Amino acid sequence: MPQPVAHHWMEDVYAMMVGSVLIALGLAMLKEGALVSGGVAGLALLLARITHWQVGLLLGIVNLPFVILSHRTMGARFTAKTIFVNLILIILPGAMPLAMRGSGTEAPFAALVGGSVIGMGALALARHGAGIGGFGSVALWLFRARGWNAGRTMMLLDLLVLLASFPFLSDRQWLWSVASALSINGILFVWHRPGRYTGY
Repeated sequence: MPQPVAHHWMEDVYAMMVGSVLIALGLAMLKEGALVSGGVAGLALLLARITHWQVGLLLGIVNLPFVILSHRTMGARFTAKTIFVNLILIILPGAMPLAMRGSGTEAPFAALVGGSVIGMGALALARHGAGIGGFGSVALWLFRARGWNAGRTMMLLDLLVLLASFPFLSDRQWLWSVASALSINGILFVWHRPGRYTGY
């Protein structure tokens, strides 16, 4: 097996841009499909539905305490990259609907494709030492501080967001929102694990 090779800083920047574009595209699809999801992305979508504020701005606001926590759990380099990603994500989701105007995204397509696109964006960020921030920081902190299983913690936090969204969605929208969360986590479950990647 070849030895891991460090990414050049330009590769990191490129990956963060691509990952951010994928996440913004997935968020726009879920919003067009009138869906929510798990994680901070789902929380931002839920708050956008309630307040009619821009999703990217809400994502940045919701993420702020998690970004601070990530400095403690993941270090300064990861946090700096995560702040960079969040600055991009404050802007991009607002521009995506302009490119998708009139697309009429249906809920099943939004849930399965939008969720998978967000998952691939999160995977690209993770492979280059960055993230959206969010619940991953909490899960890692609880793993290190209390020994809680990170995967189960993430599922529990996703479930809490989905349960909070239930009163604001139709039954059909809520079920497809659950499917979107499963689509995001499915991507990360399959491809983000030891032995699948040798770069760092």
